[in-house]
Amino acid sequence: MDIVIAGGTGFIGKALCETLRRSGHRLTILTRRPATVEHLFGSQVTTVEWDALSAGTWERSLRDAQAVINLAGAGIADARWTDHRKRVLIESRLRPTRLLVEACARLSVKPQVFISASGVGFYGPQGTEVLDESSGRGRGFLSDLCVQWESAALEAASQGIRVVCMRTGMVLEQDGGALPRIALPFRLFLGGPVMPGTQWISWIHRDDLVGLIEWALAMPEVSGPVNGVAPSPVTMAEFCRLLGLVLRRPSWLPVPEFALRMALGQLGSIMTTGQRVVPAVAERHGYRFRFREVQRALQAIFPAGA
Repeated sequence: MDIVIAGGTGFIGKALCETLRRSGHRLTILTRRPATVEHLFGSQVTTVEWDALSAGTWERSLRDAQAVINLAGAGIADARWTDHRKRVLIESRLRPTRLLVEACARLSVKPQVFISASGVGFYGPQGTEVLDESSGRGRGFLSDLCVQWESAALEAASQGIRVVCMRTGMVLEQDGGALPRIALPFRLFLGGPVMPGTQWISWIHRDDLVGLIEWALAMPEVSGPVNGVAPSPVTMAEFCRLLGLVLRRPSWLPVPEFALRMALGQLGSIMTTGQRVVPAVAERHGYRFRFREVQRALQAIFPAGA
């Protein structure tokens, strides 16, 4: 397929692009940093510069595209959630998504599929309730953000384009995302769960998230929300126990909720609350997870322990 990707140089995007390229797809990466793309992929992909803010000549790259994948957006956990940071998180997602959808609307021949990132934050904190794609939205900043983000993407459906909103959980790998920061205190023998410890973590190994996106490209019967999580969510206490086991370090020093909130403000809520999310759509349509259990995922990421 000819695929246009926005957000192809991030933690998820670079792994996805490498996998799609190896599978024989022809990739065009929309980027504000062409030098980064050239460093990562050389001449193996087409690089098109855009500012993610306005229409422009980059739209020509969509003319032959059979698929568009939208991963653009500032990192949720990269900085404290000030009012300014919240605006950055919103605008860095909504504006590129709307630009891509509006550009598709101007095409005489539309892409077959538009895959847009979202997050399990859509569901908000809902305790121990098991949540699948049919579950309703929650409350709070992340839920509001995901609702707006998905609504912008779903506008493409009115053009006859199949839209998939990939609601991603905590993505696990050692070169990015939350895991290196969680693992650091364990390496220093200071690891332990963020209290209360009973909050659920809906996680996925990055290889499986990349696999799900590639799978969704080829599944015309799949549209709407797809939970990008493994089938076996775990509590924070269990996750940290298994992380300590794999790293051969103790999990003995709990992080008090009040301390996290003092350090991170409202951002701390994504660590002290969670969602128990399952991938009902993926399992119903036959996606085969490589990593169904978190211990196996962690062992693959840290094969030599700490």
